Amino acid sequence: MADTKYKLRYLPLFYEDLEQKVVYIVEELHNQQAANELLDAVENAILERLPVAESFEAYHSIRGRKYPYYRIYVKNYVIWYVVIDDEGEDKIMEVRRFLYNKQNKDRLI
Repeated sequence: MADTKYKLRYLPLFYEDLEQKVVYIVEELHNQQAANELLDAVENAILERLPVAESFEAYHSIRGRKYPYYRIYVKNYVIWYVVIDDEGEDKIMEVRRFLYNKQNKDRLI
């Protein structure tokens, strides 16, 4: 795993989730600084995880999945991603969801 290179890919759903949270913070809570800090923290967490994407415990789901989900915790949120081995040289870390930690993860991922 140490020599594994990962490409980074985002699903549109991740961006929709993230935008929803940021808009809520800016428009409902009137806190632009908190929204900016959240965006920075999310970006940093993803980029920090990228070189070691499979070095953490996979989420144990009751659903049968082609790819196991992994989590990154950022403040009160969870970034959900999978690692896809496309039989090429690099694996793909695909970031799929950005959920508030109290949201129903079993229904949403």
